[in-house]
Amino acid sequence: MSNTAKTLVIASAVAAALAAAATTPVAAQSKEKCYGVSLAGQNDCAAGPGTTCAGTSVTNYQGNAWTLVDAGSCVGMELPQMADGTARIGSLEALERDLPA
Repeated sequence: MSNTAKTLVIASAVAAALAAAATTPVAAQSKEKCYGVSLAGQNDCAAGPGTTCAGTSVTNYQGNAWTLVDAGSCVGMELPQMADGTARIGSLEALERDLPA
């Protein structure tokens, strides 16, 4: 086998290894569950008692409904204030605010 062919085989193997590494669970780890940031009916899952899963939240910014967001962005999201003027922020844990009556 010529040096050119060997170089091509090695380069292909390296490229394949890099491509495989790029599609491993690292990409999945770049997202996190963020509670209290989705609009009604636009949550990814966990919309509290009486609901099933995705798209079942009934209140905007429902505290017990989550949406996947980029890792590290949840608690810094700018959201509209609550009716009483209190700041509203996302959370990595379920919240007791904006729950349906």
